[in-house]
Amino acid sequence: MRKILTALTITIGLSLLSGCGSVPDNITPVRDFEVDRYLGKWYEIARLDHRFERGLEKVSATYSLRDDGKIKVVNRGFDSEKGEWKEAVGKARFPGDETVGFLEVSFFGPFYGPYVVFELEPLNYDYAFISSGDGYLWFLSRTPTVSDTLKQAFIAKAKALGFNTDELIFVPQE
Repeated sequence: MRKILTALTITIGLSLLSGCGSVPDNITPVRDFEVDRYLGKWYEIARLDHRFERGLEKVSATYSLRDDGKIKVVNRGFDSEKGEWKEAVGKARFPGDETVGFLEVSFFGPFYGPYVVFELEPLNYDYAFISSGDGYLWFLSRTPTVSDTLKQAFIAKAKALGFNTDELIFVPQE
């Protein structure tokens, strides 16, 4: 019996370690997603606060292809209190159809979380709205500033999805 419990514990543990996130029920990923067009540098316009980026400004995310077919993710931001740049390097992968804006991202070994692009400017990929559910929300742009109209569209969409938009942080980029 002890061997069976040990085997079961190992099996459950391994499945949790390699487990992947899923798309939150209320968020629909974009279709016709083209990863090659998504690659490159993005500026963080707004986010909901979380400990990984707390206090950072001039935040950006840069995506590039890795040799193994995954996507390299480099998040970078400036901590003005400490006067230093902070950087986190991770990886992303598609758990399914690569034409759907749903990826899994990992910054911590085998642990992956959902990364859902739920709005994406279709012509030039100029901006993107992203969430992982569980309170994570980002507004990314190819430029460090965007129009007030686009900011208001992001707020309206986020609010309609149930996010607390009163807690949005608009990230200083200059």
